[in-house]
Amino acid sequence: MTTEVPLAAIILAGGASRRMGRDKATLQFDGTTLVERTVNTLKARCAPVFVVAAPGQALPPLDAEVLRDEIRGVGPLLATGRGLRAAAEAGRELAFVAAVDMPLLTTDIIDELVGPAVRLGADVVLPWDGRDHYLAGIYRTSLAGVVDELIAAGERSMRALIDRVDTHRIVMPEQPALTNVNTAADLAALRRPQVA
Repeated sequence: MTTEVPLAAIILAGGASRRMGRDKATLQFDGTTLVERTVNTLKARCAPVFVVAAPGQALPPLDAEVLRDEIRGVGPLLATGRGLRAAAEAGRELAFVAAVDMPLLTTDIIDELVGPAVRLGADVVLPWDGRDHYLAGIYRTSLAGVVDELIAAGERSMRALIDRVDTHRIVMPEQPALTNVNTAADLAALRRPQVA
């Protein structure tokens, strides 16, 4: 059973959110902040749960361990490495890495990805629905060292990591769980009732 595979969760919450014009982690959706919502969703399947935040970023009280980026605004690769290292130190070989801006995320995605991660022994398993979802994938925690090497070489993008390691993509149809909110209009569209 893939639901028995131990997984950490790493939630990247410290992004600059330039298109949104403000911190996404503390945006409200259905009566809770996006970071609280993501923690609550992932803690049902993953332990421990780590939230990687920017230095000085205000967050509500969370049922998760908060890690702080050392530098603000350098992209998700450095934050992912920080989270992977913490998950490895907690004894986990695999972690689900998620962006904080997916309010409809469910643990069903995790279980679709973890099986192939275990069977194939892949470094990374990503959902693919016409595009890679770097921040909704299963990562081996041993990749923290690879991230360090990439950062030292001046890399900042998740693509640099994905291109360097054994990455498998699981093809799936577009689904609400993988929807990122990048603008206020994106968030408002999720709040509107969907017409069948």
